[in-house]
Amino acid sequence: MKFPTSLGTSTADEIRLLGQDLTADLMGKVGFGELAFWLVTLRRPTPSETRVFEAVLVALADHGFTPTAIAARVTYLSAPDSLQGALAAGLLGGGSRFLGVTEDCGMFLHEALDGRDLPTDDTGWDALALEVVSAARESGKYLPGLGHPVHKVLDPRTPVLIGIAREEGLEGPHLQLFQAIGRVHEQVLGRKLPLNGAGVCGAALADLGLPVEMLRGFALLARAAGLLGQLAEERRRPIGMDIYSTIDRNAVYVDPES
Repeated sequence: MKFPTSLGTSTADEIRLLGQDLTADLMGKVGFGELAFWLVTLRRPTPSETRVFEAVLVALADHGFTPTAIAARVTYLSAPDSLQGALAAGLLGGGSRFLGVTEDCGMFLHEALDGRDLPTDDTGWDALALEVVSAARESGKYLPGLGHPVHKVLDPRTPVLIGIAREEGLEGPHLQLFQAIGRVHEQVLGRKLPLNGAGVCGAALADLGLPVEMLRGFALLARAAGLLGQLAEERRRPIGMDIYSTIDRNAVYVDPES
């Protein structure tokens, strides 16, 4: 029985990854973000693509005091293999909602652009964005990438990532449409919302040509760094038990038969 893989092989004397000698050609010469891009696309990214991709990974490493961090810190105290259990809980918790915005936004923009002739100026992009936002509103669909519970006026990551993509010549149609949605959505929704960092990361990743179905995975890769930081913080300044006690005291237990 064979299980073919195009990624790599191992022998007693050598490990090869992506056709390269892992120890001679990759270690110490290829960055982790570059390698992740390479593994997915089976092509080595350009320096410009690497810069934008790693900017996304840094932007999404923002973790904060979220349910993901809470789940990890509480699980750290109780799982049989505490560190492994906390990592699993944190990754699963982040995957359910917070990481989904990146995937949802990239997918939304990709579907909106599919089969269309691309505008050539801001007026055209605004018209397309108005059409897309109106259609989403009429169908009752959620518009991903808008709004933020903390950065209610401007998410500081958004202009920086757009600027980096522009500098590197990688400000493609997904980022163009995303920015246009930011300009026109108030006309349809009746209120002004910021373009959030998770959404702009989804647009940037889609512009890099990465599979939109995998955008949550790239966000997960980034959040793993934040999650490890949270676990290290729990070791330095334990608050997991305080979180658990607060949650337990405020829990309302409901009879499943009621």
